[in-house]
Amino acid sequence: MQNNAEEVPPLRQRRKEARPAELIAAALDLFVERGFAATKLDDVAARAGVSKGTLYLYFASKEELFKAVIQQGILPAVAEGEEMFGQHSGDSASLLRGLILRWWELVTTTKLGVIPKLIISEAGNFPEVAQFFFENVSQRIDELLGKVLRAGIEKGEFRAVDIPSIIDLIGAPILMRSIWEHSMAPYCCGGQADPEIYIGTHIDLLLNGLSAKE
Repeated sequence: MQNNAEEVPPLRQRRKEARPAELIAAALDLFVERGFAATKLDDVAARAGVSKGTLYLYFASKEELFKAVIQQGILPAVAEGEEMFGQHSGDSASLLRGLILRWWELVTTTKLGVIPKLIISEAGNFPEVAQFFFENVSQRIDELLGKVLRAGIEKGEFRAVDIPSIIDLIGAPILMRSIWEHSMAPYCCGGQADPEIYIGTHIDLLLNGLSAKE
């Protein structure tokens, strides 16, 4: 008879493996509540229910912890988009729509939507973090969108456009809505379109503007 007990990691081992994820989740909560600069590692450790010494076993600094938040929360969505491109066999407009909606969901329905605001507001004080985000998130997204746009142009679906400019125009409304939601929105009444109408309008204008059809 097979001993199934051997397949289950000891409780202490499971707890040790869980700690990084718990610390990352606690850090994200505090980054949302207080911002990056105001969040202290003592507070992260307390929120996760561990000592500060335990936190340092996994993360040498607050910057490293913030990078881990990006790696765990945002990079999988970027990789998912790259996989969507590699497997897509339909029209470029459908792929572009799917990518935009996936990233929109990430920044508007999860706590990770606060990350762009933190990066922009703290870039000057924490350039290492800003550089990490640029190289691992922004550049990869720009490269992916460039591939989608070039494929659409080559297939005659999209008209010839300045690709870097279009990439900026794709991301800017999403970025600004994310920043608004995590800054002014809690203190303002009205003035902002329904999120679904907002992103639908953005995609409609974008795809009609790109379309090669007269």
